[in-house]
Amino acid sequence: MAVCTLTGKSWMNGNRVSHSNIKTKRKLKANVQNKRIFDVETGRYVRVKISTRALRTLNKKSLSACLAKK
Repeated sequence: MAVCTLTGKSWMNGNRVSHSNIKTKRKLKANVQNKRIFDVETGRYVRVKISTRALRTLNKKSLSACLAKK
């Protein structure tokens, strides 16, 4: 299952709506990627499953700052 390690973001429920307005259940999956991120403070690479929204946040802040916020 696609779950972000930093934010905990995962799938949501929604509806698939046809042209005749018939609604069927579907899952909206989070955009989760496997990434290797360099932690500046420890000097090591860390493999994480991270959503693209959290990846944009990591560009602004460090990995340890994002983990401390969690």
